[in-house]
Amino acid sequence: MMDIQLLTAISPVDGRYRSKADGLALYFSEYALIRYRVLVEVEYFITLCEQPLPQLADFDKSLYNDLRDIYKKFQLEDAERIKEIEGVTNHDVKAVEYFIKEKFDVLKLDKYKEFIHFGLTSQDINNTAIPYSLRDAVNEMYYPLLEELIEQLDGLSKDWEDISMLAKTHGQPASPTRLGKEMKVFVERLNTQLNLLKRIPCSAKFGGATGNFNAHKVAYPEINWVDFGNNFVNNVLKLDREQYTTQISNYDNLAAIFDSLKRINTIMLDLSRDYWTYIMMEYFKQKIKKGEVGSSAMPHKVNPIDFENAEGNLGIANCLYEHLSAKLPVSRLQRDLTDSTVLRNIGVPIAHTVIAIKSLQKGLGKLLLNKAAIDKDLEDNWAVVAEAIQTILRREAYPNPYEALKELTRTNEGITAKSIAEFIETLNVSEAVKDELRSISPQSYTGV
Repeated sequence: MMDIQLLTAISPVDGRYRSKADGLALYFSEYALIRYRVLVEVEYFITLCEQPLPQLADFDKSLYNDLRDIYKKFQLEDAERIKEIEGVTNHDVKAVEYFIKEKFDVLKLDKYKEFIHFGLTSQDINNTAIPYSLRDAVNEMYYPLLEELIEQLDGLSKDWEDISMLAKTHGQPASPTRLGKEMKVFVERLNTQLNLLKRIPCSAKFGGATGNFNAHKVAYPEINWVDFGNNFVNNVLKLDREQYTTQISNYDNLAAIFDSLKRINTIMLDLSRDYWTYIMMEYFKQKIKKGEVGSSAMPHKVNPIDFENAEGNLGIANCLYEHLSAKLPVSRLQRDLTDSTVLRNIGVPIAHTVIAIKSLQKGLGKLLLNKAAIDKDLEDNWAVVAEAIQTILRREAYPNPYEALKELTRTNEGITAKSIAEFIETLNVSEAVKDELRSISPQSYTGV
């Protein structure tokens, strides 16, 4: 096998774009998954000691820090050792159990070893370790990055709040707006969906082989294992324990998280296409970096590649989010194994999303406002003030104002400031109303 390097990686996430998504390896790599499994196993053992189980009542609590160091000081060599064990067991979670037992031998705690993974199935570990890693990644990487983008958009909305701009509905000239307000639309949309995402519980399954604490109950029937499980998942791991499950998580909240991430991506995709179009319309130019090439054949080109890169990566991410949210909640009877391989991919759409956000940030940072082009578009479309004129005429009870403006503007001839001014002079209204109408222009008719 070839060594995994940037140039030999199959996925661009681990190759071309590794520098943009590298931090996610701490949450979603094979190494990370193993480390989170070790964390759950160790904390579970400590919680059994805290219960305490009779056989663990004499465990020296001063050793808790030594136990936690097993995952806090977890190194690549430790993960490699677990993979060696897995080569024999052919079971990844059992390999973690044997690895921790080796650590107990070193700490001279061999009398307690059989309470590692006591009464559990592998999904009690996977279905806590994976949501734990997802929560950490979202809190520590995704939220700060998305909030940076929202802050950048909000800053641009303030910079451009007084820039009048021709709106386009159905691709046609429409009532003017302001560039800053149009940017504010995306700020509000992203903030709203981000707040919804933050309210979705990050839930976990923990209840033994088929979710009923069978093994726990038969060994210690006097213990309330539901309370124990709730305490462990909710208070120790800071997740939300699902109360009624099969062998695996119900995955409904996980699916809701993916649906929410997908919806946020759709908003960013909409943003990418809008600003790509504004660049095409020459409302923006882009900062030029010395030495960069826009086209291998056309030296003049400065392509909107950052918005295109964002759009492409958001599309890939959303395809994967859609599959994750549709597939994970569906399992045959008390479980099948299809969730296992799918769960290993949850870092991939998040990586593509991170790449996209960074591309958007870069693209927005390169925008140079071309006010001359924006103003020219307004000046070339005086027909858009027809709405304003007919609304004032309606207020004045002028007969058939909409029809009068329709006859003026719905032609193939250009409507100019001059033709609008001439039309105003033909109106049978007071001079004060005419003055009011004369003050309207595409630049001023931008609402609140």
